[in-house]
Amino acid sequence: MSREAAAREPFGEAVLPWLLLAPQLAVTGIFFLWPAAWAFWQSFHISDAFGTSLIFVGLENYVLLAEDPLYRDAVVRSFVFASLVAGFALGVGVGLALLVENGARRKRVWQALLTWPYALAPATAGVLWLFLLHPSVGLIGTALVRADTGWDWRINGTQAFLLVVGIAAWKQVAYNFIFAFAALLALPRSLIEAAEMDGAGKARIAWSIQLPLIAPTLFFLIVVNLVYAFFDSFGLIHALTRGGPANATETLVYRAFVDGHVNHDLGRSAAQSVVLLVVVAALTLLQFRAMGRRP
Repeated sequence: MSREAAAREPFGEAVLPWLLLAPQLAVTGIFFLWPAAWAFWQSFHISDAFGTSLIFVGLENYVLLAEDPLYRDAVVRSFVFASLVAGFALGVGVGLALLVENGARRKRVWQALLTWPYALAPATAGVLWLFLLHPSVGLIGTALVRADTGWDWRINGTQAFLLVVGIAAWKQVAYNFIFAFAALLALPRSLIEAAEMDGAGKARIAWSIQLPLIAPTLFFLIVVNLVYAFFDSFGLIHALTRGGPANATETLVYRAFVDGHVNHDLGRSAAQSVVLLVVVAALTLLQFRAMGRRP
């Protein structure tokens, strides 16, 4: 760059990118990095209910977690919950995307109908289904009670767990549909037309051509769905079951909330947050490694 051009530049070449990144870096530092660092530091301490007095205890909080049967149950429950939510939401979302892309009429209408649930916050979705499935006042719940099905998720742990799984997956179907449908639209039409000329049916085209070609998107969605089930399902569980009955719907993120907010054990809650952070970091690393090996 000539001296005349450099003189006309309002910012130097090294300054402008940092100025543009500064707002996002500030948000990330204040709302993500600082809380994560503080949780990591607090996980090695015990404190009073207000967090004003800290006593260093090393790995004691982690040892107590490993010895706590309720926490071990929450770990197993969380992985089962995440697997069911991710599998159901991804299967239904991708299936609907294939149906809409491969011949459904009024595609715009279907796109609108299948994407609107994603606009609901998890807590809002929980309250919505609470009014529909409540055994005393819910439209669907009262019908199930009258049919003598024994429906009452307030006292039946299995029903409560399956209910939370179903609602969490229903909420995430729209997200999977959006990404899968966009990936299908990006595929070359010449491949589909060539397969149709060779006599392949829609099911064979979807299984042998479309799904393999959008495999990177599907793997990305698997990771996103697992992270959603581990973290973003908190609002739904809190609004619908509050971890009950008898801890049947208490996942890792809700257990951390109970220990920190209800039991005021901030050190132990921070240790659980660190464990969750490690789980999500491992999933993210797995995604990057798999995407990096993609030909």
